[in-house]
Amino acid sequence: MSVCLSLFDWAQYRTAKGGIKIHTSLDEKTLLPDIINISEAKLSDRRGVDDFRYPKDTIVVDDRGYFDFKLFKSRIVDGNHLVTRIKSNTDYESIEEFELPDDKNFQILKDEKIKLTGNSAQKAGIHEVVFRRVVVMVEQQDRKTKEVTSKEVALITNNLEWSAATISELYKRRWQIETFFKLLKQNLQIKNFLGTNENSNKSQIYIALISYFLTDVSHLITA
Repeated sequence: MSVCLSLFDWAQYRTAKGGIKIHTSLDEKTLLPDIINISEAKLSDRRGVDDFRYPKDTIVVDDRGYFDFKLFKSRIVDGNHLVTRIKSNTDYESIEEFELPDDKNFQILKDEKIKLTGNSAQKAGIHEVVFRRVVVMVEQQDRKTKEVTSKEVALITNNLEWSAATISELYKRRWQIETFFKLLKQNLQIKNFLGTNENSNKSQIYIALISYFLTDVSHLITA
């Protein structure tokens, strides 16, 4: 999520504007973030989660912007299960292909075990790790025209036991964070900042976030 600013010295982004980016890890059970990192907008999504570490057996679902071999290595070292989109130009070797069921899960187009063979995978030390590559057909809606179309999406995970349908469903749940950011933008209503330095900007955002969380939790309690 990004917030546009005037030309604040600490958050310069482009010539005519600055920006703040909110990197977030959303807890699927509560639909509330458990980790937040506020940075200048020019920091990449990937670099914004360098310190995001999770307990063993946590399932971490990321978008393609977080497809990074060093990030994969940290997830594996921590004992996490990762699910994300694999980039189309990724070098890999298919070592086993699974048969697809005839009577169900028709959205699953391919299911195979692979090893990453590129130089970056070797440098990260994950070239001997066996991953799962699952290709699924997903529907997407154009934000402007509202037209619904289908496209192929290739996913990668280090979990070899789940069904391909489970992997597909986990990735679909990633869209919950898009819903969260939409609600956040609608409810925070941060239009003007009281200060121009990093500390005051971040403090104002955190106060707004805390207010939002308290309101949301109160709603859950009284529901």
